[in-house]
Amino acid sequence: MFITNTSMRFGFVSITLHWLMALLIIGMLCLGFYMSDLPTSMQKLTLIGWHKSFGVLILMLVIIRLLWRFVNVTPIYADSTPIWEKLAAHSMHYVLYGFMFVMPLTGWLMSSAAGLTVSFFGLFTLPNLVPANPALRHYFFNIHGTCALILIGIIVLHVLAALKHHFWDKDDILKRMLP
Repeated sequence: MFITNTSMRFGFVSITLHWLMALLIIGMLCLGFYMSDLPTSMQKLTLIGWHKSFGVLILMLVIIRLLWRFVNVTPIYADSTPIWEKLAAHSMHYVLYGFMFVMPLTGWLMSSAAGLTVSFFGLFTLPNLVPANPALRHYFFNIHGTCALILIGIIVLHVLAALKHHFWDKDDILKRMLP
């Protein structure tokens, strides 16, 4: 396997970033919904701290992933792939990247509006983006939660599209993102 992408398949770096981020994002969604139902306690505060740290990690990784995407070729689709599927795939990728930015940013804004800091595993603290404001905290909380629900739907569509290509179309779209 190549480190970089080729015109036929994704390389090691792209595949690693894809699956690492997939695991992190799915884990974050599960953790977010789990901890939102917990009563205020030390356990919940600890989980919120982990959630924030992993959110910062996702934000850093999506920046790296986009930079990597810009300096690498993107594998081409099979000639038999209809144009509408190619457009849908490109659109879906842009939407996924958008949500990979929006989720951590709204979490950071929510923490800032609550007057709380965002730490990256205790190594450094991010500056607050807005002053403490309960109304803004509520606003960003609602955006963050709504985006989480939308992101789940987008991930399901993404997975279903990959499975459709693999089992129905019997093409190599899924295989080229596997190690």
